[in-house]
Amino acid sequence: MLSPLPSSHFLSQPRQDFASDGFVDTTTLAAHDFDVDTRTGFMPPDPPITRMPVEWEPWEAILDRAMSTNMQLAVKPNTTEDEMAVSASWRESVRDKLPMLSTEGLIASELLLRRAHHVLTFIVHIYIHTLPLNAEIRIPRSISIPLLEVAAYLQLPPVATYSDTVLYNWSLKSTEETSPPALDNIRSQDLFTGTNDEQEFYLASGRIEIRGVEALKLMGAIMDEMFVGDEIAIRRVTEYLHQLALVVDDLTKILLHIRRGCDPEFFYHSIRPWFRGEDSDPMNRKWIFEGLDEHPEIEPPTDLSGPSAGQSALIHALDIFLGLDNCSTGEGAYHDDSLTLLRRMQIYMPRHHRNFLRHLTANPRPVRDLVVSGDSKLVEAYNGAVCSVKQFRDAHIRIVAIYIVGPASRERAAVREAEEARVERTPALKGTGGTHLVQFLRGVRDKTAEAVVEAEPKIA
Repeated sequence: MLSPLPSSHFLSQPRQDFASDGFVDTTTLAAHDFDVDTRTGFMPPDPPITRMPVEWEPWEAILDRAMSTNMQLAVKPNTTEDEMAVSASWRESVRDKLPMLSTEGLIASELLLRRAHHVLTFIVHIYIHTLPLNAEIRIPRSISIPLLEVAAYLQLPPVATYSDTVLYNWSLKSTEETSPPALDNIRSQDLFTGTNDEQEFYLASGRIEIRGVEALKLMGAIMDEMFVGDEIAIRRVTEYLHQLALVVDDLTKILLHIRRGCDPEFFYHSIRPWFRGEDSDPMNRKWIFEGLDEHPEIEPPTDLSGPSAGQSALIHALDIFLGLDNCSTGEGAYHDDSLTLLRRMQIYMPRHHRNFLRHLTANPRPVRDLVVSGDSKLVEAYNGAVCSVKQFRDAHIRIVAIYIVGPASRERAAVREAEEARVERTPALKGTGGTHLVQFLRGVRDKTAEAVVEAEPKIA
């Protein structure tokens, strides 16, 4: 059991409270606050709000309508005329009947901004992915301008992210429980498909975030002991690294348990397409944000990938803390395509979490430096933690193979069989975050394995 972190530690930074329409805002925009809670980690300590105040009710109502009418993907085979008519009617309401709402009243509350980003990006993804595949993608200004403004406040891209589907998209099954929630006491708030398969896909990541809180505490404890640096401290660092390996092993188990609740074929064909960003569009269409030309103060968006587990700050934090060189943001770090892609994932993280990763990168006492000059027990403990991270990445590759590579291969085989006369070159598989999946994940995994420290041979 870890002792409580000192109040001066970055993992224990205080939060300021802001009262807003009956909600207690437990976050702050202050630069020193990394929005990492000692009870829930990168997830907020309390369930995210489920509805904005009445001023923004039209956004909530139009999303409710989409959720309740079982909207169908445009890429779904054999969509009926009635289903297409329902989608068209909903899009018409978004375009012609949704009023232009001000975002000015959202600025004072991080909680409201998060909910606004969540609602607006869900509306945008539903609007785009129910459009006929031959239609131009023009996001109505009643949605595009508020989303661009909210995204600018939050310093996030105007597209659904991991924070919209996981971090800020959960509630408690039983409200009697105190923080942190049990792994089996959380559920998702909003779902594109309304299915348990989609919910279990999100909750697998949510459970990893909650279990990962202990990893963050261990990292903090290790940094504290390294500051002391005496013999007792080194022994404690060794023990904490052993504990860290066990926590990462638990994360691997949680990841693999996704198969119990989420069917791979249903995920690939019915859930994953909702996540697609501009760079994953099957027709290579550009997203046009109507009204943008009337707002020169708003930067045109350039990052429009969809949500991805690679946008979780937790695994990035483990990489940086252990010195695995997969996603370090400092100068002189390892440079290759994988690093570039991992850094790109950080663009989609909440800004406080990006600051947290920068803080870890700037740590003047890297744990790997201590290990390289340490004794064999410390090296063994560190290598155990590194190997656990590698095993987590191995499991991730297996999940990707089951949920994306396998269904994609079967889909291509079916297309070839049905249309042998139209053989076209199929592009490399991409993740919803725009990454070339297999090559990327294997490269990151192999780089992790290279971080193992060779123990110094004992002198007889």
